[in-house]
Amino acid sequence: MAGVVSMVLTRRVSWLTLPVAFVVTAVTFGLGYWQKYACQAAGWPYRNELIFGAQCYSDVPFLLRNRGMADGIFPYASNAGEHPLEYPVLSGLVMDASARLARLLTPDRGAELNRTYFTLTVLLLLGFALLTVWATVRTSGDPRDGLLIAAAPTLALAGTINWDLVAVAATALAVLAWARDRPWLVGVFIGLGAAAKLYPALLLGPILALALRELALGSGRWQPAAKTVVAAAGTWLAVNLPVMIAYPEGWQLFYRFNKERGAEFGSPWYALELIGHPVEPLNSVAMGLFLAACAGVAALALFARPVPDLVPLAFLVVAAFLVTNKVYSPQYVLWLLPLAVLSRLRLPDLAVWQAAEVLYWLAIWAHLDDRAIDDEWYAAAVFLRIAVTLWLCARVVVGLTLAGRGRGQPWSLQRMWSLRQVLPSGENASQPAGAPNRS
Repeated sequence: MAGVVSMVLTRRVSWLTLPVAFVVTAVTFGLGYWQKYACQAAGWPYRNELIFGAQCYSDVPFLLRNRGMADGIFPYASNAGEHPLEYPVLSGLVMDASARLARLLTPDRGAELNRTYFTLTVLLLLGFALLTVWATVRTSGDPRDGLLIAAAPTLALAGTINWDLVAVAATALAVLAWARDRPWLVGVFIGLGAAAKLYPALLLGPILALALRELALGSGRWQPAAKTVVAAAGTWLAVNLPVMIAYPEGWQLFYRFNKERGAEFGSPWYALELIGHPVEPLNSVAMGLFLAACAGVAALALFARPVPDLVPLAFLVVAAFLVTNKVYSPQYVLWLLPLAVLSRLRLPDLAVWQAAEVLYWLAIWAHLDDRAIDDEWYAAAVFLRIAVTLWLCARVVVGLTLAGRGRGQPWSLQRMWSLRQVLPSGENASQPAGAPNRS
């Protein structure tokens, strides 16, 4: 009888886990909204002691005001506020659509419009967060992986700073499509993600490297990669082409801005400048290090045994980009969140990583609040964040290289301290049909 009761309770926990993950996601976003409420209640004035001192900064209302959207101007037009929007097109379209809805709902064009726009954007981003959780669960086959994303403190703190969750959701859907062997859909979602934030295009590197391995083996499995690349390019072009034609100068600004910018907040290069060790020529050094890291990931894709899954390779490439990039905004941590969970990193490693990101989140606002902390302490927070990210990369690399030597991976179900040891499940959640091989 006790065994029957235990089985029923286990199945009940399993059945409830995905809805609970959705509820936790909503609660996390509610906490994030509450954390920004000091700025929201004040109507989002740009006052250092408020937005940085109270740590409630968000790009959302300031881009509304400064890029012409509060006045109904298309953000890529030449008369769009201070200058055209320096974001990829899909992000701009999402911003513009939300702004037009906010203008319909709020006749006031001042603080009340800022509040309405921020609230609408939070609700929209919550939808993308829920989509990310759902796609992650569908990929792994275990709803408890969704809880790791839903309960992440960085989702609350950084989820409403910018529109990055649009690209994060697209990336999670691309990984799900890859697990289901739908190469055309993989390309569509990568193209959409890259049209919102360029980083999802980085997944094409590991996909092509795995295809090259299949080609060398004389297998026809390289064809899905070709379909993915074609679909990604076509989707990206379909989103971008109308703006490229109608507003060429505004469309080019994102690419020109990122090429010309120097070392900025959060990057190792900015931290080195603060402590008196600037790096020149910055573009060449940063790009050279990133390409070297990509070469290492490609070597893993080509030679590791057994054939690696896409997810850990994608994690390594995106992490390499974030470590070597010229800027690191606090919300960029969200780019890695679903990839880290699906890479089967241990729960203690994930917890330390989240703690380091929260520490950096506190440090950046203190740094912007009229240098409320010393530059050396801010630089230390940057280097700590980078060191923890590199530690996660090392865990993934070790797991991939030891997988073919008869030894358990650091994140294997038998050896890892994971949420699966905390929450039981009656489901057979090893992997869904079509999911990547985790052996």
